Amino acid sequence: MTRSARRREPELLMDVVTSLDGYASAEGWPGWWGREGPEYLRWLDHQPENSHRLLMGTTTYEVMSEMSRAVHDGKAEVSEEEAETLIALDDADKVVCSSSLEQPLTWPHTELVRGDAAEAVRRMKAEGQSLRTLGSLSLCRSLMAAGVVDRLRLVIFPVITGASGRERVFEGFGDVALTMLSSRLFDGRLQMVEYAPTPLAS
Repeated sequence: MTRSARRREPELLMDVVTSLDGYASAEGWPGWWGREGPEYLRWLDHQPENSHRLLMGTTTYEVMSEMSRAVHDGKAEVSEEEAETLIALDDADKVVCSSSLEQPLTWPHTELVRGDAAEAVRRMKAEGQSLRTLGSLSLCRSLMAAGVVDRLRLVIFPVITGASGRERVFEGFGDVALTMLSSRLFDGRLQMVEYAPTPLAS
């Protein structure tokens, strides 16, 4: 399949980039492991999910908001593509689920949500809002366990980072059955697969 099945109803999309061996990042490697390409970047810029509210946890909020500030201050050590992505995130509609952050939040267009994250997601979807995760693997794990993730999208980068890999994407997840919705190849090397997940009782 090459075309993604788009849901009309509000959804929570768990959006993940990963190395072939299942790591979200790696020590000493650049962003996207240095393997992003023009086709993939163009596709990112024109996704309907770009209108989804971005959902994240405390750590991702702190890291990304600080990186955004560093880009504006000219102090960030990132590629031009990464800098453009961070600047674009300033104007995105964002939600952070956190019990430790306090108002006012410094990153523009960010709503702070306290309490149970899964209940907050259910409420927002009931109000007609669609959401897309940004990093936040611990938050993703709890939302998957709660059964509120409607679509799992993986972009698999062609690297193995057995020695340098950090943050195993699915560490601590329960058992989940996956129904494939779509797949696509970008730039002759990046594999995207989308699934509808069904958490299984342990």
